Amino acid sequence: MLDTLLIGTIVHHKKYDYRGVIASFDPVCLADPTWYAKNRTQPSRNQRWYHILVDNSETTTYVAAENLEPAKIVEPVHHPLLVHFFFTYYHGRYYALALN
Repeated sequence: MLDTLLIGTIVHHKKYDYRGVIASFDPVCLADPTWYAKNRTQPSRNQRWYHILVDNSETTTYVAAENLEPAKIVEPVHHPLLVHFFFTYYHGRYYALALN
């Protein structure tokens, strides 16, 4: 089930065919109505929405859970912001520092 995708999971966007890593998520879409109205696919706002660092890019995206699946290829993602979210990659997943 997609609601169980965790921060650090490498994912694949089903519609736009890119890989990335989950940096954070919101329980529902928190984007403002103007941004949402410009979203090409208009998925339901009432599901988890994930902040994704896109592989081989400087792009970040905000994606509805229904458009994501765990990636089949879990090689490391290359993104300049990785070091701001994660401290290590191990066996197909990224891990963040625990904050107290």
